[in-house]
Amino acid sequence: MTNPIRQNLWAEKPGERAAKRAARLWLPPLILLVFALANGFLALRLAACSYAPLWHPAVWQSYFDHPPIVLLNVLPAVLLMALGLFLTRRPWAAYLLSAVPVIGLALVNYYKIQLRGDPLLASDFRLIRTAGGILNHYSLDLSRVVLVAVGGAGLMFLCCLLLLPDMPLRRMPRFAGSAVCLALVPLLYSQVYMNWDLYLQTQNLDAIENEWSQVEIFVSRGFWYPFMRSVSKAFPQIPEGYNARKAEEFLAQYPSGDISPETKVNVVGVMLEAFSDLTDYPVLAAQPRVAELYEPLHALEAQSVSGELLTNIFAGGTVDTEWGFLSGYSHHSEFRGDVDSYVRYFAAQGYDTVYSHPGYDWFYNRRNINGYLGFDNSVFTNDGFGALVDPEEAPKRSDRILFDYLLGELDARGAGDKPLFSFSVTYQNHGPYDDHNRPVGALTEAETGWSLSSVSILNNYFDGISDTITELTRFTQELEARDAPVVLVLFGDHKPWLGNDASVYTELDIDFDMSTVEGLANYYATPYLIWGNSAAKAVLGQDFTGRGRDCSPCFLMAELFDLCGWDGPSFMALQRAVREQLPLVHEDGFLLFNGAVTTKQALDPELLDFYMNYRRVEYWRETRALRAA
Repeated sequence: MTNPIRQNLWAEKPGERAAKRAARLWLPPLILLVFALANGFLALRLAACSYAPLWHPAVWQSYFDHPPIVLLNVLPAVLLMALGLFLTRRPWAAYLLSAVPVIGLALVNYYKIQLRGDPLLASDFRLIRTAGGILNHYSLDLSRVVLVAVGGAGLMFLCCLLLLPDMPLRRMPRFAGSAVCLALVPLLYSQVYMNWDLYLQTQNLDAIENEWSQVEIFVSRGFWYPFMRSVSKAFPQIPEGYNARKAEEFLAQYPSGDISPETKVNVVGVMLEAFSDLTDYPVLAAQPRVAELYEPLHALEAQSVSGELLTNIFAGGTVDTEWGFLSGYSHHSEFRGDVDSYVRYFAAQGYDTVYSHPGYDWFYNRRNINGYLGFDNSVFTNDGFGALVDPEEAPKRSDRILFDYLLGELDARGAGDKPLFSFSVTYQNHGPYDDHNRPVGALTEAETGWSLSSVSILNNYFDGISDTITELTRFTQELEARDAPVVLVLFGDHKPWLGNDASVYTELDIDFDMSTVEGLANYYATPYLIWGNSAAKAVLGQDFTGRGRDCSPCFLMAELFDLCGWDGPSFMALQRAVREQLPLVHEDGFLLFNGAVTTKQALDPELLDFYMNYRRVEYWRETRALRAA
């Protein structure tokens, strides 16, 4: 149907001068250019307002103090608008091709930082289905910056739809223009967006508080510029100087060993959802109710070898810790085929390998990836736990059901069965937690001086964690009563979500300075403990008590093997050598050396060469099976 408003507005009048006719030809593209720039600025504004600890006006101003940042953030909107116009000739279609990704992804980044304290990266698109399932449980606040972005984009679209005419472009100019736009994409990406010198020149520390914070560094350059740079990291990163033959030869220097039959005990690993000892924060340890809640956990730690995992993640991204423990990799992608792992080592040593999780198998593509890691069998809500617990109730109360399931699994094994390597991921205590209703008898605003939102979130988190600790205590008591030797490995996956934009942590003034060990631990550390029942202690000659080392999740299996007196594969021997000097190997580049946070650039040449050889071996070990598949 013809739009009479648009027709009257742009119709050529008899006797009009050539200048007016030319204006009709060039004015719509100029309007679209203005709209494209506006979209780029709206996306940039969303980036500036995404991270609550930073003062948004200062971040916004800092972009304009560094003009290349502005240009690199608005350029995608302009390029997409031009491509859309050449492809379709229709301003409204060109506008959608630009606005939907430019504003849409900026909104996703805004909310991901608010909910998880983590920016949107290109690699996140591999988990888009999982993200959709998780977001169903969170409330997305419609802040003013969001309303302005969505409303402004909507008004510009209506203007394009109702007022701007189709462009009178012939086939050849359209083809040439589209080709130029498409050719510019790889050229700009490789020569501009991935240019390291330009990246250094756009360093923008004016409005951020901590140059060690990855989210602040990301936000300091807007959204689209750092997002484009993240595309190169969406796939396995080949370490500098990598050579497959040399990596294999380097690993061959390290010995491997089998688990002797007389020392084979059952190993039960449990990764606990959002499990964290918040008495590590003095402000919470000073609250009597909080200290009392964690007393049973501390008693259990006294009966175990316990320490802290320095994870790669905060408030989400569960599988990073999970896969780090199971594979031993400090850096890894989402596995796409059969891969070397510690699960496969257990299987090669004659163990049954089973996996349990009272959640859906499509979360993080676990069904397929568990097969790639080497598990014989995996049980999820889809094919086991759905009959035991309602999926909607599982985040609230499912630990008792899971632990009873694991006990039944052990009890069902006969004297002639293989030893068991069992690994489970809990679902109880998954965020978000209610931010406006606090349980009766819990912390109050009056006694703490904190907001209703903070005390509600904390109390609802503590309600679930208290039940988890009770179930852990019962679980160890049940295992102790059994004749089968069992070693139990428990650890948290990440710190809990405590409000959008980490609002509770902010109100409690928790130090997140990543340049210090304390700040790094405050952000990333979760507890772990390795416990053995009396039967396992007798078999292994180990009392399983004491302080364990603080380390990355990739080194936790080596901690277990050390306590059991097992050598493990040659890769584990290499890991032990790395762990002695660098107990933290973080995906964001942090290393722990001589008790201080550092980066690889600060290592001496000999240690740097050793570390890089380790990274090359990791890459070779992870990808060699994929190449053969």
